[in-house]
Amino acid sequence: MIGKVKVLTSGFLTTIQDEGRFGFSKYGVPKSGAMDQLSYHYANLLLNNDPNAACIEWVLQPPTLQFFESCTIVLSGAIIDAFLNDKKIEMYRCVHVHKNDVLKFNFCKKRMYGYIGIKGGFLSKEILTSRSYYKTVTDKFLIVRGDEINYPKTSHENNSLAQIVPPSFNETYRLKCYKGPEFGKLTIEQQKRIINSSFTVSNTSNRMAIQLEERVLNDLDSILTSGVLPGTVQLTPSGKLIVLMRDCQTTGGYPRVLQLTEDSINKIAQKRMGENVLFDLI
Repeated sequence: MIGKVKVLTSGFLTTIQDEGRFGFSKYGVPKSGAMDQLSYHYANLLLNNDPNAACIEWVLQPPTLQFFESCTIVLSGAIIDAFLNDKKIEMYRCVHVHKNDVLKFNFCKKRMYGYIGIKGGFLSKEILTSRSYYKTVTDKFLIVRGDEINYPKTSHENNSLAQIVPPSFNETYRLKCYKGPEFGKLTIEQQKRIINSSFTVSNTSNRMAIQLEERVLNDLDSILTSGVLPGTVQLTPSGKLIVLMRDCQTTGGYPRVLQLTEDSINKIAQKRMGENVLFDLI
């Protein structure tokens, strides 16, 4: 049987995301998927879901939701006060929801991306093996007010993981990374500048890329269009660094100077404008 949740307010840049699309880069289709895969996976782990079960992802301001059937949910990612029928509920804990219950939030306190997981996962349309929203690939690319989203109707179940201690993204700004294909073309001074300096997250930040404020003197030529991945750090002609994220293009022509680890992609996804990061070369 199928339950439905109605979107009473949409929040900001709210989407459905799972692990993403794999195997379609040769067609120019981005991977997409949850920006902070760690927080996303925590929600599914608590719910004993398939690791690829779809969650609702929001940015800074969550949606308000009304559930038409009973279910079990988990909140993860960005830190926020959440309320079910005006009663405060905890994050990183399975919460039982009853018919017509309303889930609402205050404004986000820390971090950027939050997740609402549900037992069995949200049942948005699956396209190219994924339910993740992406403009031009899926019919919808944002959740809007009035949307009704399906989910499996399940009985309340006990879970062996009653609660998880959330990850402490704000305790460190060091990002583990590898040398990119063009790192060796930089001068020693340029390499030291990138590795030994703190960089500030700019206001140019979205699911495609995060641009950093400080500049690195750059006299490198552009490269032939080559493959890029989430976590690829490009050096632009203006000297700014761009960290590619989950919705990034599959090829690019800027020198690829670094490649972040998966854990570091999750960390920088949760950094707000004005926060700092430092690249830690492996």
